[in-house]
Amino acid sequence: MAPVAPAAAVEKGCRGMCNEYQLILPFDDVIEVFNRTGDRLVFPGGMPNFGPMASIRIGDRAPIITLGPDGPQMVVTPWAWKAPQGRPVFNFRSDGRSFAGAVRCLIPADGFFEFTDPEPGQKRKTKWRFTVAGDPVFWIAGLVRDGAFAMLTTEPGPDIAPYHDRQIVLLRPDAGLDWLELRKPEGELLRASPAGTLEVEKVFPEAA
Repeated sequence: MAPVAPAAAVEKGCRGMCNEYQLILPFDDVIEVFNRTGDRLVFPGGMPNFGPMASIRIGDRAPIITLGPDGPQMVVTPWAWKAPQGRPVFNFRSDGRSFAGAVRCLIPADGFFEFTDPEPGQKRKTKWRFTVAGDPVFWIAGLVRDGAFAMLTTEPGPDIAPYHDRQIVLLRPDAGLDWLELRKPEGELLRASPAGTLEVEKVFPEAA
């Protein structure tokens, strides 16, 4: 893994929100991770059929988990609904809000990306991949609206702060139902990740 750049090297980075993530773990493994919670997934539209997704971007269709009439269900929907002005809503601030009446979802992922200013001699922004230490797959807390999903964001934790002034809300595999069924107060779930939660790797530019 590439060494993490010190905060001073990235503090002036791009402040756009998370707009790319990945799910390359075998799909059966993702399903098994959720099923260990004790509530088995159902598939109202049939079992999704797709391979590893190394780059999921705004507008792409991807699997999410919601609560359906028969329990937790996995469906495939686009990432980002349209705001009244027509812009895509792909991230949604969670601060000071309650989502008790919303359609909540889990977005399976095994990595996500953030971008900072280009390094000297580069035109493209520096790209960083974040993974959750000790967990091959994790959930991103999200919402569903108009047949599409968006990721919830909060203040950044110590692992993200040097790279970004916001972070997506991350949930460990065993906390998925806490969000779907609101088994815990939202304030305990929609918060920054503690220090040491994330591992980071620079993926562009590659090390010489």
